[in-house]
Amino acid sequence: MCEERARMLQDQFAVSVNHVHALAILVATFHYDKLPPALGQDTFAVYTARTSFERPLLSGVAYAQRVVHADRESFERQQGWIIRTMEHEPSPVQDEYAPVIYSQETISYIEGLDVMSGEEDRENILRARATGKAVLTRPFRLMSKHLGVVLTFPVYLVDLPEDAKVEDRIAATAGYLGGAFDVESLVENLLRQLAGNQELVVNVYDVTNHSNPLLMYGSEVPLGIPSPSHTYTLDFGDPLRKHQMICRYRNKLHVSWSAITTPSGVFVICMLVGYIIYAAWSRYDNVKEDCRKMEALKKRAEAADIAKSQFLATVSHEIRTPMNGVLGMLDMLLDTELKSTQRDYAQTAQFCGKALISLINEVLDRAKIEAGKLDLESVPFDLRSILDDVISLFSSKSREKGIELAVYVSERVPEILLGDPGRFRQIITNLVGNSIKFTERGHIFVQVHLADHSNLATEAKIEQVVNGMNGHKDEASPIPSSVSHNTLSGFEAADSRNNWENFKLLLSYEKNEMPYDSDSDKVTLVVSVEDTGIGIPLHAQGRVFTPFMQADSSTSRNYGGTGIGLSISKCLVEIMGGQINFVSRPLVGSTFTFTAVLRRCDKNAISDSKTVLLHPLPSSFKGLSALLVDKRPVRATVTKYHLQRLGIASEVVGTIEPAFGVLSGRNGSSLTSVGKKQPCMLLIESDSWSPQMDVSLHARLQEMKQNDRMHVSPKVFLLSAAESDKVKTIYAVDSVIAKPLKASALAACLFQALGITQRSNEKRDDSGSLHGRDGSGSLHGLLLGKNILVVDDNKVNLRVAAGTLKKYGAKVECVESGKDALSLLQVPHKFDLCLMDIQMPEMDGFEATRQIRAMEGKANKQADHGDDSGPESTTNTAKWHLPILAMTADVIQATHEECTKCGMDGYVSKPFEEKQLFQAVQKFLGPSISS
Repeated sequence: MCEERARMLQDQFAVSVNHVHALAILVATFHYDKLPPALGQDTFAVYTARTSFERPLLSGVAYAQRVVHADRESFERQQGWIIRTMEHEPSPVQDEYAPVIYSQETISYIEGLDVMSGEEDRENILRARATGKAVLTRPFRLMSKHLGVVLTFPVYLVDLPEDAKVEDRIAATAGYLGGAFDVESLVENLLRQLAGNQELVVNVYDVTNHSNPLLMYGSEVPLGIPSPSHTYTLDFGDPLRKHQMICRYRNKLHVSWSAITTPSGVFVICMLVGYIIYAAWSRYDNVKEDCRKMEALKKRAEAADIAKSQFLATVSHEIRTPMNGVLGMLDMLLDTELKSTQRDYAQTAQFCGKALISLINEVLDRAKIEAGKLDLESVPFDLRSILDDVISLFSSKSREKGIELAVYVSERVPEILLGDPGRFRQIITNLVGNSIKFTERGHIFVQVHLADHSNLATEAKIEQVVNGMNGHKDEASPIPSSVSHNTLSGFEAADSRNNWENFKLLLSYEKNEMPYDSDSDKVTLVVSVEDTGIGIPLHAQGRVFTPFMQADSSTSRNYGGTGIGLSISKCLVEIMGGQINFVSRPLVGSTFTFTAVLRRCDKNAISDSKTVLLHPLPSSFKGLSALLVDKRPVRATVTKYHLQRLGIASEVVGTIEPAFGVLSGRNGSSLTSVGKKQPCMLLIESDSWSPQMDVSLHARLQEMKQNDRMHVSPKVFLLSAAESDKVKTIYAVDSVIAKPLKASALAACLFQALGITQRSNEKRDDSGSLHGRDGSGSLHGLLLGKNILVVDDNKVNLRVAAGTLKKYGAKVECVESGKDALSLLQVPHKFDLCLMDIQMPEMDGFEATRQIRAMEGKANKQADHGDDSGPESTTNTAKWHLPILAMTADVIQATHEECTKCGMDGYVSKPFEEKQLFQAVQKFLGPSISS
């Protein structure tokens, strides 16, 4: 508390000193800088009186001018009075004088007195002008009977730097401004401001002379019993004079509650700190123990993950191995002469076996996704061909149900893309398969657009359907079929954005918008699969992508399935850098939309090392034109898309009557304009055909030909989802094109109907790949005459593999162990390829492959050093490297990695199919590979 009083006393004294200093500057400015002087006694007295509130601690201020003896007479004559001493006597002769010429009214009695006549005043004046700072006198009694001090400031004629010499300061001195401080009033005002519960005794001393301190405030003898005192040094700005404040309580200090509570509080705080340290240390021990337990659990989890992978590998192998024998034998059985009933039984068994393999694949895919071990390929592929394959897969089922199944790919989508064609096919197959399963009428429509051109690439949104929406009173209410919508089949679609207007907008983007940013290597596709099936109940829409979950229990019974396909599709889409969402309305249908980020691939930049199955379409139809009769614009656009892929220009009319005008050239058709050929084919949708058209159509065409309105009657094709042979017998048409449409089937139909000879290099084999001119492009061309070694400990699998390979012209030898394989593959040997099983007794496929590579390395090393000991060292200069493919029923990623690590060149999964086998052996036994 005393320290605070000392600090405030210093601050208030400093404020008063600053005001005195300001008056000194005022005098220098208006008395000496103005000619004549702008300051006089009256002005000074009025100003100081009116500003006295700024200096409440000063009893008065005055200004004394410096007068040297030589100027005394003229000064006195000018002032009208003589210079007197402090005792009011005429001042004796001396070197210089300091008479007061301006004074505050409260001390006007000192006007004309020489302040240098007093010894202490003279000493202060000399110190002030020599230092340029304020100096203080020792304490003395003011006229108010209070103790005080006089503060003196020098006034210079010019501004001096702080480091000016003493001689320069004396020469520049014009006078002195002084003020009397009432120290007692200052301290008393301060004590009143800070009055406390305990009365304090405050003494202020001038301790310039330590042996004889001068009391400036307070009583010499403290009252009451002396109590402990506190001493603080005061700095009033005068470096020569020293001051102190001593504080003590008037009475004996009572022990306050703070004195009691403070030690208690410190003790409590210490206890809390100790407890915190103890708790922190205990927490550290607990965390350390938890980390140890988590580390142990982590090791157990990793071991369990390894065990799970091994279990999946074993289960996969053990299931696939007998399934390989079952499916292989059924395939060989179907190649024999069978009765129709026997063939039906065998095909049914084969279908069930493939369904079981598909289920195993889905379960393993889910396990690989959970383990984070599902990697995507990056190979070139033809997106349109993949969609054609998916359409072919479900074409039979769609015909049985009488629903429209169609696909449309935007012209802006690149022909060849880099990505994983197998996984992309898997997503499309899952979505279309679900649509086929849950759709009994209407259509299934697959669209592919670029994300920048598609209004389908919006944020995921599930439309909420409430009772009464779209005229349905509840989910079980029937949907009126009399209302036709402008969709593929005329049935309402779940996503209101999938209508003809938006579809037209997308088509206009393809034709009019600026080209897609070709500088970007990435391509973002938006794929939508729209159906008009039963939809998804509202309560089940939140768990559509949950593994092994069905919409409800009845779904599993009525439609079958495991509920795993959509969850796998969602994971695959996310791995491809996209998102999947859906819009579904009960009893209306569902539309699933997903995005996928793929990469561009120039067809000319495809290297031989990249395995790719391209399916180029025949070019024999380029330059031909067709006329399409279809009342549904969306469906007509899909048909035009497939015709355009074959190079056939087409025009669409809604009914048959405008078609006659187009054929006769009366409607200004683009097909019959100058330089264009007349349409050579007329395609009519089955729902635009009527029984009366059989006779009238051909009669009108014949009449137009006779009247020279057309040169050649076009071939008439009927587009129908029914069996083509049955429809052709009913309708009088040249040919029936079976739907769903795909380019290759459409081309085959047109070749036959138009009598166009297919070029030899455009013919396809059963696997869908093109025959080269030497036949090497097909599997038969690759394997014909090749020596292949098959290693498997299962005799059934050996028979299946040998039978499949021999069917394509290969020369096959079979052994049942890795050791037997080593004996046959001693360098040199005759084999072009080896199919090696992995899990075999005595020596597995990994170890056998490592030893085969070691033998080949030794032989190659000897050949590099010119060793002539080998029987073919002079003739065989090629490096020995036998292509070895793992023939495995284990599809776990770890197994694939082990295959690569031990030196295998690839693998084929059991049971393998023709297309898979072709992809595996193409890069080893192709025409550019020398055996």
